[in-house]
Amino acid sequence: MKNPFKIFKIKKEERWMALVAFLVITALNVLCICKYFDKFTQISNNYKSLFVHNFHISGFDPVSYTVVSNWTTGYNIYRHPLLAFFMYLPNQVNQGLMIATGMNWVQFVVATIIIFCSFYSFIIIYRIFREIIELKRFDATLLSAFFFSFAYILVASIVPDHFIMSMFMLLLTLYVAGKKMKKQLLFTKWQTILFFFITAGISLNNGIKIFLANFFTNGKKFWRPANLLFAILIPAGLIWAGARWEWKTFEYPNYHHRQVLKAQKDSTLRAKLYQSYMDTVTAKDPKEIKAGYQKIIKKKARDKYIRDHKKVWAKHSGEPINKSEFGQWTDITTPRWPSIVENFFGEPIQLHKEHLLEDTLTKRPVIVEYSWIGNYIVEGIIMLLFILGIICAYRSRFFWCAFSFFAFDVLIHIVLGFGINEVYIMSPHYLFIIPIAIAFLMSKLSEKPLLAARVLLTALTAFLFAYNNTLLIEYLLR
Repeated sequence: MKNPFKIFKIKKEERWMALVAFLVITALNVLCICKYFDKFTQISNNYKSLFVHNFHISGFDPVSYTVVSNWTTGYNIYRHPLLAFFMYLPNQVNQGLMIATGMNWVQFVVATIIIFCSFYSFIIIYRIFREIIELKRFDATLLSAFFFSFAYILVASIVPDHFIMSMFMLLLTLYVAGKKMKKQLLFTKWQTILFFFITAGISLNNGIKIFLANFFTNGKKFWRPANLLFAILIPAGLIWAGARWEWKTFEYPNYHHRQVLKAQKDSTLRAKLYQSYMDTVTAKDPKEIKAGYQKIIKKKARDKYIRDHKKVWAKHSGEPINKSEFGQWTDITTPRWPSIVENFFGEPIQLHKEHLLEDTLTKRPVIVEYSWIGNYIVEGIIMLLFILGIICAYRSRFFWCAFSFFAFDVLIHIVLGFGINEVYIMSPHYLFIIPIAIAFLMSKLSEKPLLAARVLLTALTAFLFAYNNTLLIEYLLR
């Protein structure tokens, strides 16, 4: 692309639906801003405490509010290695507004980013349907609306987390890859590097999907030494080395300081405990005194272990594969089938009324069931359309590229269990595979079945949009 910014120009046929999408997304963001406006516009000495203790929408973290209010590398560096740096300019804009007005504009600054990514995600997925799968204008518009009627696409479009930014980059990657496949062009090294650093910088695991896009677009040419070296291996090594440097430079001093304070606190508590023990002990033998003191220490540790494991976050965390640096992020005990039905596909598409948008770290159980059988019928119909779409798309290289993104998320979330106890918040990374598969189904249908599919999808879209927005707005207005 000679002018990469041309992609953001709204085409004539997109204008009316783009306007509607923009108004809906903006209106929901306004409601989210209003919900927390009184507290979050205050100038504070501890923004992390202010935002974390007051922001409650599902399991989403308000880290972006913290970083844009007072710049730090506040994100988990190994999971979001460059995101803090991407937020430096928004932070500077907010700093200027804070100095000029005496109030914190963080909600508005972050909402601008969120609205931009949400709006262009809608536009790009429409173009995928229209230009790559070559659906008719009505069908492309219907499927775009269907996708944005999904619960956690709507929710991700208003919360100050990274998921909508990741989704925007993944959809943009698929769109560019699809256009290149149609024109039989290569996903160039510089494009791969650029997309990788932005996408992996936002969320490291999604960087793998850029390499998958390069693989499916370039075919056998993916294995060329120059492509492997300059587009895959060197960027991967650089971002990992950068993450290690970032941790040592920015996070380790804070981590070391916390460890020192913890050690000092433990030492003080142990000294007080020992003095208290010595004030009451009657034994004179040093070995007996030491044994009695060690018994008290072990009991204290056991009591703390029991208290910690009674807390909600501990109950809802499954057993990891091991306790290594990255093994601790896995989960081998949370039940898979209920998680798939209720959390991997259920909650992301239709909100559960019970425990509405609660967090598994506080109140929400890991598995919440729908109280109305109609929700399961809707989920079943969508899954049937999804499967039929996969069957219809089996010859499409573009589809298997998109499906590889989805398969990678199945691997890390369902097989390895990363974040499985709240996998629905990660759903913007994979939900787009459903309407893309259904788009291939619609592209294969003859006139009468296509009409039936349009009626069914219109009904599903209307239901999901009304159902999810009613619950979401009800929550925001509490």
